[in-house]
Amino acid sequence: MSIEENLNNIKAELPENVALVAVSKTKPVEDIMKAYRAGQRLFGENKVQEMVQKWEILPKDIQWHMIGHLQRNKVKYIAGFVSLIHGVDSLKLLQEIDKQGKKADRILPCLLQVHIAREETKFGLDPGELGELIGSEAFGNMKNVQIKGLMGMATNTGDQGQVRGEFQYLRTLFEDLKKRLPEISILSMGMSSDHALAIEQGSTMVRIGSHIFGSRPQNH
Repeated sequence: MSIEENLNNIKAELPENVALVAVSKTKPVEDIMKAYRAGQRLFGENKVQEMVQKWEILPKDIQWHMIGHLQRNKVKYIAGFVSLIHGVDSLKLLQEIDKQGKKADRILPCLLQVHIAREETKFGLDPGELGELIGSEAFGNMKNVQIKGLMGMATNTGDQGQVRGEFQYLRTLFEDLKKRLPEISILSMGMSSDHALAIEQGSTMVRIGSHIFGSRPQNH
């Protein structure tokens, strides 16, 4: 099936309150334009350089989401245009985003990434660190970041019970955080392999790549 057909099929399945981020990392501009012409506007990249290059040449009404692990020294390159930073996993990174947001005269929307998987390779705050960050004086003083919600990645496993439990756990943390930050609205969880389970557990944003664009080369 074509990119357009894949996209339309996925959108037809998604509840109205769930946003679709098309994960376009490693994909050529032509593929992104096919999705764009089919009405897609949210695209996710995991490498800053690639995202900047695509932003420079693609239509300016595209909303670019930084979904990969973001290094502090790279924030300055995307501060002028990024629509949402998904993977904020430390106070130091958030402080750098705040600093670069001020320089760009923008308030940068962010999601705090929570470590919910059993795999140590995945990034994220643990619940204690999440509470400390939100409660810190430094966080209270920030003027150029806006926390929009939480993001998490489940363990890459065929055990649906485990994945469901991890998403349920993140949903609970999200609801707890909402008591402290009532303005948050985004719970970003679920990818091509597990987005149905994530939606069942309350996800409001899914990140889907291979089911739209086809599978990627193994080295990515």
